[in-house]
Amino acid sequence: MNDMERRLARRQDELDWLYMELYNDRARLDGLKAEMARAYRDRSRSLRRLDKEREADPEWFRAGGMLGITMYPGLFAGSLRGVEEKLGYLKEQGITYVHLMPLLKMPHPDNDGGYAVEDFDQVDPSLGTNEDLSRLAAAMRRQGMSLCLDFVINHTADTHRWAMRAKAGEQEYIDRYICFDTPDIPREMEKTIPDVFPETAPGSFIYQEQMGKYVCSSFHPYQWDLNYRNPVVFNEMAGSMLHLANLGVEVLRIDAVPYLWKEPGTACRNLPQVHTIMRMIRLITECVCPGVILKGEVVMAPRELAPYFGTAEKPECHLLYNASTMAAQWSALASGDVRQLKRQLDDLHGLPAHCWFVNYLRCHDDIGWGLNEEYGRSLGIDPVAHKRFLYEFFEGSFPGSYARGERYNYNPVTLDARTCGTTASLCGIEKGLLEEDGEQVALGVQRDLMMHAVITCMGGFPMLSSGDEIGQLNGYGYHDDPVLREDSRNLHRTPFSWDNAALRTRTGTVQQRIWDGLRQLERLRAEQPCFGPEAWVTTWDTHNDHVLAIVRRTQDGTMVGLFNFSGQMQEVWMDAMEGTFTDLISKSAYSCGRCTLSPYQYCLCLREERQTE
Repeated sequence: MNDMERRLARRQDELDWLYMELYNDRARLDGLKAEMARAYRDRSRSLRRLDKEREADPEWFRAGGMLGITMYPGLFAGSLRGVEEKLGYLKEQGITYVHLMPLLKMPHPDNDGGYAVEDFDQVDPSLGTNEDLSRLAAAMRRQGMSLCLDFVINHTADTHRWAMRAKAGEQEYIDRYICFDTPDIPREMEKTIPDVFPETAPGSFIYQEQMGKYVCSSFHPYQWDLNYRNPVVFNEMAGSMLHLANLGVEVLRIDAVPYLWKEPGTACRNLPQVHTIMRMIRLITECVCPGVILKGEVVMAPRELAPYFGTAEKPECHLLYNASTMAAQWSALASGDVRQLKRQLDDLHGLPAHCWFVNYLRCHDDIGWGLNEEYGRSLGIDPVAHKRFLYEFFEGSFPGSYARGERYNYNPVTLDARTCGTTASLCGIEKGLLEEDGEQVALGVQRDLMMHAVITCMGGFPMLSSGDEIGQLNGYGYHDDPVLREDSRNLHRTPFSWDNAALRTRTGTVQQRIWDGLRQLERLRAEQPCFGPEAWVTTWDTHNDHVLAIVRRTQDGTMVGLFNFSGQMQEVWMDAMEGTFTDLISKSAYSCGRCTLSPYQYCLCLREERQTE
């Protein structure tokens, strides 16, 4: 019995039960197991060694030294080989987790940033080859880095070979998509399905003239949703997933997870069958490639996040994005009020111990203002008015705003919109530089570092957006590009500036100040036991709505993170935090019980337990 057979023996009953419950097709189940066995046989010796290491240490991704970064490989270094040549730069940052944005074969130019996939088994020729990807993954492992790659599970490009054969009228391939002969059912479904892109791609169905059918297309017309009622779809997508794992991918970012199952009369989000699919994927990877973990893209309200982790006994995703806290954090910065952010963190830190988040300020996408509206109303906040304030503030049109960003997907019915921009530009650095105002720039840098300090202290681990480590600004050139100008997310999807990166060693530059400030935070996180996975993490009352406190406690000590989200001096009073702390930022003694913080100041204050005995 080989390792895969040994692992499957422990999981087979559950996998069989789930598959038969969903598909009731024993032949297809046998075909899936045959594909799993083939994938295991093709797995390299080095990856099998990694599997055994990860089986012995299944919570490796919870280590305090975990630090992620996300990037488009073409924008960062031109190609996969270019990324490999730049691994020294990532090593200098202390990066342990590299998320390369979609790089599988895609149509050009319409590909939604790579999320319209034409071939799930091939790297896009513009970026390299499968061999380049495998070599890059191996080079990353030697540097102590894990490669994360998107697996776009919900849909294909309409130029994918399945879609092309469906257009040609082959019923086998039509059945791989969600298709209807008449508009009746699609029209009814669109009454209950929220639009993903209400401005640029309204509706959830398109009429495909060549097929003479209405095709489900939740995102863009050129992205066709897959039919997971068809076991052939599940089996083939599982095979492609295992192929990526065998190329050396260690973290599979499962895209658009809540959308996988469609049911008339529902919002087609978060349905029970989605969890059956994700649990089966978890079982498959645990059998074939336990060195691989799953990260779910679940941009939903906090109460809808926990189910995607599954249970401790029957887990689904290892990691989820912390998108809601990202939005709450930017809201706190604009308003200077941390109450909604504190509530959000309390909800997340109160989840079971097996729930683990990737915390970030910016990513390839927009900032969607999905705040807890019920709690906001309890604070006297009108949700619609507050969202309008936020997107106006961060586009710079609100009086007194320091931010520079752009609006994305404005919905005239709901008056909702999202926000695009880099961290540095949203924090005021761009405005200060344009106005040649050193004081504004300094405040912008302080905001930037304070915001990063918060995600450093949350439960989970932090992930940077490439360019944020050197304060990269918005790129407005996309306005002149007929292919890109309709999507304002291209404001922050800009080529990495290696000239600016070189300035990180020049004293006094914005790049040096941000780089050094982040490196200080990253080293503290890697070195201090209070950032370990066993730490108890919670917020604390500061008796000041402008200041957030996050407490991390282990048996060896207590660390208090204090973060002033306002542009004024603030006084803090914290119960049960008496005694002498050491501020790990300034290296000086600090009193957390009663203290004063300067505008946008952050402190990470440590009290070792032996001091209180």
